[in-house]
Amino acid sequence: MAMMKRQSLVKFDAPLCETIVDTPKPQGKEVLVRIECCGLCHSDLHIQDGYADLGGGKKLDTTRGMTLPFTLGHEIAGIVDEVGPDGDQSLIGKRKAVFPWIGCGKCRDCLAGDENLCAKNRFLGVSLDGGFATHVLVSDAKYLLDYDPLPINMAATLMCSGITAYGALKRLVDRPRQRNLLLVGLGGVGMAGLALAQAMFKQPISVADLNPAAREAALKNGAAFAYDPSEPDVARRMVKENDGGFDGVVDFAGNDKSMNFAVATVARGGKIVVSGLMGGNFSLPMVQWIYKRMTVEGFMVGTLEEAKELMALARAGKLKPTPMKAEPMGEAQKWIDELRAGKVVGRIMLTN
Repeated sequence: MAMMKRQSLVKFDAPLCETIVDTPKPQGKEVLVRIECCGLCHSDLHIQDGYADLGGGKKLDTTRGMTLPFTLGHEIAGIVDEVGPDGDQSLIGKRKAVFPWIGCGKCRDCLAGDENLCAKNRFLGVSLDGGFATHVLVSDAKYLLDYDPLPINMAATLMCSGITAYGALKRLVDRPRQRNLLLVGLGGVGMAGLALAQAMFKQPISVADLNPAAREAALKNGAAFAYDPSEPDVARRMVKENDGGFDGVVDFAGNDKSMNFAVATVARGGKIVVSGLMGGNFSLPMVQWIYKRMTVEGFMVGTLEEAKELMALARAGKLKPTPMKAEPMGEAQKWIDELRAGKVVGRIMLTN
């Protein structure tokens, strides 16, 4: 029996440990993928902690229904090793990116194609064992996407940071006013957003991030302006320089500071899409909503259809690659620590 290695969560709020188990045997339509690489995402840190920060010292317990040891990781690409008896055997040996946002397949949301909204979801690396391992079991081959001629690392990150950024930006394309756009927070998702925004919008794109290295990387990668939110009076200056503020803002950080900053810089009648999970709490005087006539929409990861749209865009050569760095899978915990410390620009790709 072949064995598989995993970088496992064996206890919440504790470092990952290497565990070795029998490689699972695909049943029915299941597919076993040998993992070549898996991206490290900020949400992996929240799962490791076992809670999400609700602000004011309150925490949301995210450990319910999870059995340990558990394998994190949801930006997965690899080679099909084995297909269950009811699946298509010709897939064996094919290189694929794995769509991880898999629903139950039966509820109202899944039947509408919104598997990313499924309450009984089977998200890889979130509800079911994911990609910090040598292999992963996928419930059906329909969740495997061709990515040729893209580099494998880019293909893997499209499945989370890419699709989150794409879906968030897609929620701004129908706006009547398209003068300008602001992206707040330039982590892995924000950097993917910057590449995508250039393919999806014609207007100049501004960015804001506390990290000078991230701002510099953004300017090199096509941002028109980069702002430091910690500068005194910066929001007022931005509103002045941008003719009343930004028609569209995406908050890729998702904490109280970034959200207050987004509200301070959004134009009247503008829209903010919140797509970060840093946590905290946000409140606003009621009259502000009304006076500003602003829209706020929360968004997290996309549908299988959106993943296909995004993959088509990328395969057509419309996307600039975002900054990323390959590191060995066995060093997952080391890079989790670096990401926690805010020392990572772009995406870390863990490779087997």
